[in-house]
Amino acid sequence: MTLSGGPVFWILLALAVAAVVVFFDRLVELRRAQIDWQDFMKGVLNVLDSGNEEEALAICEDTAVPAANVVATAIRHRKGAESVLRDAVDAQGRSEIDRLDRRLASLSIIGEIAPLLGLLGALVGFIKAVMAANAAEVVTRPELMDATMEALVPAAMGLAIAIPVAVMHGSLRNRMDRIVTELETVATAIVGHIASQGGKA
Repeated sequence: MTLSGGPVFWILLALAVAAVVVFFDRLVELRRAQIDWQDFMKGVLNVLDSGNEEEALAICEDTAVPAANVVATAIRHRKGAESVLRDAVDAQGRSEIDRLDRRLASLSIIGEIAPLLGLLGALVGFIKAVMAANAAEVVTRPELMDATMEALVPAAMGLAIAIPVAVMHGSLRNRMDRIVTELETVATAIVGHIASQGGKA
């Protein structure tokens, strides 16, 4: 008896490897994007209140995380109209979110298609088993078991991939949602601070 799942097995295996690679890539990226934004904002606002905009920008550039990029955009547009300031900050925020969200959708897609591919592999395996049984005068038990395993392995593998991928995607999405909330809070804080100073940080 073999554990071959046919060609669908190898497709599912490739999807599993891709899912693991995407998960760790996004996990590292999202962890880098998180900072203690309250301490960061406190430091930047103190520097701005002292009138040193260049130093505040340097702090943002050295930090190089989404929240810092949003704050840097606000500082660069601090002398413009409030509507221009808000539009610039909103655009930068959307850009940061889009960058962080990149490839997260691929995890969701893998989780959705893996069980469907497993079902396809199972149906193909059973069809092959029926065709082989009809073509042979006598079907031995090992032959029947091989055909059955070829049908069942991809079905089980599809589910075995979909479940952890759903967990991976959910954990990354929760982390992403926290970062989005932090970005919104930071954007509101910096825009409000600059607006309260009449555009002169």
